[in-house]
Amino acid sequence: MKTFENYIGEGNVISAPDGAVIFAPGDTSSAFLIVTSGAVRVEQTNSAGRTMVLYRVEAGDSCVLTTTCLLSNRPYSGFGYADKDVTAVAIPAPKFQRLLKTDSVFQELVFQTFAHRVGELTNVIDELLEHRTDLRLARWLAKSPELEIKKKQQEIAEELGTAREVVSRSLKVFEEWGWIKIGRGHVSVLDKDALLRHGNQSNL
Repeated sequence: MKTFENYIGEGNVISAPDGAVIFAPGDTSSAFLIVTSGAVRVEQTNSAGRTMVLYRVEAGDSCVLTTTCLLSNRPYSGFGYADKDVTAVAIPAPKFQRLLKTDSVFQELVFQTFAHRVGELTNVIDELLEHRTDLRLARWLAKSPELEIKKKQQEIAEELGTAREVVSRSLKVFEEWGWIKIGRGHVSVLDKDALLRHGNQSNL
């Protein structure tokens, strides 16, 4: 079964250090990127300065925003930041267009990834439509693969697309209930089951 990794020989290897800006609003895309290590965090910032993490591009994956720019000849509308050190393969736009027209497997991979990301973005919109930020926060904490989440409250707020003060209030309540422990720059999850039960209750 072919994956994007089968096409890494089609482009040039590039790298970016942790925190580097990979792309920003207004930038044009000159290449189709396949991440080979690290991850790219894709964010959107509104006119009020509030940031929302849309998705992450992990190793072996591609960025749907980059694909959109290449297909529509429009500039980027969001930010892409390196999450840890990133290496990727950049397939130049002309070669990307040629592969898309002549290689049915590559075409299928591109549009499968596109459809998957659109589904993820739909879920993000559904989450934002919920007014109970505490429910979304509880689910986010419960789904973390790590029991110690090394993120500042501002970073958590950006993950959820809300204000730091809202996250702070909910975290303090969860701590009072014994579900988490708040530390400097991190949150320790003590009771995932309780968080999940709280997060899955009705929003009405």
